Amino acid sequence: MVVAETPEAELIELRKKVAYHLHRYHVLDEPEIADAQYDALFDRLLELEAQHPELISPDSPSQRIGGAPLAAFDKIAHEVPMLSLDKCTSEDELSDWMVRCDNRLGLEVQTSYFCEPKIDGVAVALTYEGGVLTRASTRGDGTTGEDITANVKTIASVPLRLDAEGVPERFEVRGEVYIPINEFEAFNQRALDAQEKPMINPRNGAAGSLRQLDPAITARRPLTMFCYSLGWSSSDWQPGSHSEVIEQFNQWGFRTNALIAKTRNLAGVMAFIDRVLAQRATLGYDIDGVVIKVDSLSQQALLGAVTRKPRWAIAYKYPAEEATTRLRGVEFQVGRTGSITPVARLEPIFVGGVTVSSATLHNMDEIARLGLKVDDYVMIRRAGDVIPQVVSVITSKRREGAAEISLPTHCPSCSSPVVHVDDEAVARCSASHNTCPAQRKEGLKHFASRLAMDIDGLGDKLIEQLVESGLISNAADIYRLEVESVAQLDRMADKSAMNLIHAIEASRQTTLPRFIYALGIREVGEATALSLANRFRSIDALMAAQIETLVEVPDVGPIVAERVRVFFQDSDNRRVVQALLEAGIQWPEIAPPEAEASRLEGQTWVLTGSLEQMTRNEAKAFLVSLGAKVAGTVSARTTQVVAGPGAGSKLAKASELDIPVMDEAEFMAFLDDHGAR
Repeated sequence: MVVAETPEAELIELRKKVAYHLHRYHVLDEPEIADAQYDALFDRLLELEAQHPELISPDSPSQRIGGAPLAAFDKIAHEVPMLSLDKCTSEDELSDWMVRCDNRLGLEVQTSYFCEPKIDGVAVALTYEGGVLTRASTRGDGTTGEDITANVKTIASVPLRLDAEGVPERFEVRGEVYIPINEFEAFNQRALDAQEKPMINPRNGAAGSLRQLDPAITARRPLTMFCYSLGWSSSDWQPGSHSEVIEQFNQWGFRTNALIAKTRNLAGVMAFIDRVLAQRATLGYDIDGVVIKVDSLSQQALLGAVTRKPRWAIAYKYPAEEATTRLRGVEFQVGRTGSITPVARLEPIFVGGVTVSSATLHNMDEIARLGLKVDDYVMIRRAGDVIPQVVSVITSKRREGAAEISLPTHCPSCSSPVVHVDDEAVARCSASHNTCPAQRKEGLKHFASRLAMDIDGLGDKLIEQLVESGLISNAADIYRLEVESVAQLDRMADKSAMNLIHAIEASRQTTLPRFIYALGIREVGEATALSLANRFRSIDALMAAQIETLVEVPDVGPIVAERVRVFFQDSDNRRVVQALLEAGIQWPEIAPPEAEASRLEGQTWVLTGSLEQMTRNEAKAFLVSLGAKVAGTVSARTTQVVAGPGAGSKLAKASELDIPVMDEAEFMAFLDDHGAR
């Protein structure tokens, strides 16, 4: 927050700061602060000017709607200004806005509201004349934008010509150009492989892509567009409502968001806001809130606008998912397979609805890519329940002499040498999981996890206590625990100890795929564990399998086969497996495979959205067991798409390519019909 002796002095300083950050974001593509921090500066500017209207100056950022057009592009004057939205962050603020709308309209007829996700991209206006795209421009300063027609024409989702009936002679379509999250990640991986600069985030990447002077470069960027409103139209088309506009856009071939709602009251709007928030992490594109609009266009005209914002629309903003903070230091954690992972320790910052004090850094290659040093200011990102990540370094704030970050030469847990194996990016502890305490703890956490033995109540903290107290040292020891000894641990009592013992007893009944997965064999996930179980049908047969036999299993290559063979050749591992069987762990016998089990051979399936009855990994495992290949992207070679709640860009792509789509209920029925679960 800016502090100054007088309102005038504070305003001068605020205007400088806002202009500076606008320039870094919109012109240099090098933001120094997160959107939420910029919004706080801008909100303070508006607040102060509202208190002292005599101090408002023509050059204040409050009198503009966006950054100035780039000099490299021709300028285009908007026939109707492209306004920004007022915002709210609570139900009370939203209610106040709705009351203000009703009061201004003074109508007895109840107002209808149109709700849609607020896409975090770049606002663009498309002009069509005679059904042909003739012009595309950015928002610019709201009255004048940048001519990006050549670049927008490279976006496959933007129609170049409209052949449908009823298209007006001249009209303007407005929408948001953005980069889907999976496309963003794939683009960045290709850039890293080519030793090129990756994008900072999807929004920044979309803005930079539209600002390329060479359309051929833009054409290689994974841009797409949602159309969300009518800018203006010639007299031969004058729709009555916003919902009518969206419906007509769909009929004419524009890409619009299917995640919308029309409602007449606050409860309906809040229900939509909560529903979208629950799906936020699985939508496939970045959003920062929900836009609520008065649906009637005539009512919109009556409500009008003030300075830079329409009175008939508002944005309900979700907690920010990006923020800037300082890197205090880097710690190195040891995983269950010995991987040495750097973790950023941060000055605590509130982001994505929680306070974050640490973030993953993946490996030393990632630290080198970021150019990260101790005490750097960094941009972090938290999306849904995903572990926070450091996405960029703000080098302009780096202090002189900042310390380099070095990989430790010895394991932080057992002091064994740290090594690089098989040219992997990840460094590893050279000790085995049986001798390294950190690996042993992480292996036990994996063993008890939901997708493995699913021991309810045996969480990370309790496992650490059990290991440190000497009560367990391997997975078989879990089944020797007694109520009396567990009850003596911190934050435990007789009842909670009894509940844990009951959960351990229940876990003795499992399945062979779960048991194989629980053992924690390196690179053996749920799908591979299922394939191994279906092929060998007993743990003894799997333990005796040779590499030549293992590589014949679907989803198992030479490297995974070697991992499995080495694991079971280890005498300590075999001893633990035998002890687990003697402890009473058992599973139903697996019937010999039927010919129908390979009926999906040669097919490629894609899973999208969140499944409610099983995890995506479990669904993948079932499909692999039927012979299918499960891909991460939709293409012309895709056989079938399974779309759960929150399905986004992959579902849209399937629709474009006319690929069959199942919902979750149909998928469950399909698996049951084919005996896959």
